[in-house]
Amino acid sequence: MSESLKLRDQTGFPFYLCAKELYNRYTSLLEPFGLTYTQLIVMMYLWEIGESNIREASGALLLDPSTLTPLLKRLESKGYVSRRRDPDDERNILIRPTDKGRTLKNEVSAVREHANDVLGLSGSEMETLRSIILKALDNIERNRKNGSN
Repeated sequence: MSESLKLRDQTGFPFYLCAKELYNRYTSLLEPFGLTYTQLIVMMYLWEIGESNIREASGALLLDPSTLTPLLKRLESKGYVSRRRDPDDERNILIRPTDKGRTLKNEVSAVREHANDVLGLSGSEMETLRSIILKALDNIERNRKNGSN
């Protein structure tokens, strides 16, 4: 077998394994709140910006509207978000956290730290890892916009 095809020599495989383990940890930590990881990401986005419309949220979270809409409906049924038509443009649906959704922010605040424990990295190592991943994502986005592979 070529050395270049060994799993441990791949860039994607360790990313995949780490992401899978981190996702599994989040899943177990979020279970008491009735949230999925993707729902948490939506809530974090809304906590950060307050109110958005589906199109903006879809772009910011890199989720298709067809994925985001049912997810928002589930969050609304749990009382975490409200959805309403934009009075200035009826085609837009505005979303924002409810009081219960804002309270959730405090309740899940420790989840990230507990989830990151699975990685066993120091604070500075976590920051370095996050910075490198964000740089890679910026490069991917730049290449996508430039039409490169």
